[in-house]
Amino acid sequence: MDLKTYIRDIPDFPTPGIVFKDLTPLLGDAAAFRYVLDRLAERFAEERVARVAAIESRGFIFGAPLAARLGAGFVPVRKLGKLPAATVSQTYELEYGTATMEMHRDAFAAGERILLVDDLLATGGTAAAALRLIRGVGGEPVAVAFVVELGFLRGRERLAPEVPIFSLITF
Repeated sequence: MDLKTYIRDIPDFPTPGIVFKDLTPLLGDAAAFRYVLDRLAERFAEERVARVAAIESRGFIFGAPLAARLGAGFVPVRKLGKLPAATVSQTYELEYGTATMEMHRDAFAAGERILLVDDLLATGGTAAAALRLIRGVGGEPVAVAFVVELGFLRGRERLAPEVPIFSLITF
């Protein structure tokens, strides 16, 4: 299945000069969405993943059903102030400022094997911050999985020395 046909470009979103890769056509097609989840589940079936951590918010769309398919728990990595229990946080640089994400301090036990999932890899800053959170509470990142990778932004280089990277689609 050519997944690129399900990704549309939205020019000048969210700011002028950016071409946003919109995955909603992929999500709206049951066969394409199932195909993505099947490929991700196949890739990580033998990795003994205890938890799938996913980055808010589009990562949740893929991470939660993937966790169910892998027989793993699900861990939300959220924006600041959205989680109710004790958290750990990580502030990181964006192209246009900074942001902070959080995860529950007790999201998993030390040494558990964690798969990090997000919809898209751009510069890698968000995923790098999430990996710091996971490691900070003793998790063992198995890999980071993305549906789409924007190769020209070189985010893989930022993450690859730390953990294996898997992407289904690369632009």
